[in-house]
Amino acid sequence: MRQIERYNFVIEGRLESLNDYINACRANRNMGAELKRNTQRLLEFIIKTQLRGVEIDRPVVIKYRWFEKSRKRDLDNISSFGRKVIQDALVTSRVLKDDGWDSIIGFTDQFFIDKNNPRIEVEIEVIK
Repeated sequence: MRQIERYNFVIEGRLESLNDYINACRANRNMGAELKRNTQRLLEFIIKTQLRGVEIDRPVVIKYRWFEKSRKRDLDNISSFGRKVIQDALVTSRVLKDDGWDSIIGFTDQFFIDKNNPRIEVEIEVIK
């Protein structure tokens, strides 16, 4: 039987939305860059803590499960900026070699409501 290699980590709370990022960029280009940089640093810490020592050199599929407090934010607004900074942080944390077509061959998003415990659950499935 073929064994599937998977890695999981959880981001407590929620990330800024795509609209938040766009508004920061419009207000001041440096604000947008700072928002991305600060978010990515936080994610690098979370990834390095929860995936200590993991380095993947094969293609992966990433499964995102977004748990929001309510239905206020649009689904694409929740996930677009989040996927970008999470995938960039996976590269800068050296879990993935890069985030191009050869490394990430796909991803999925699922959305749920959990008003008491908003979070993002990320599952990385290594393709053999």
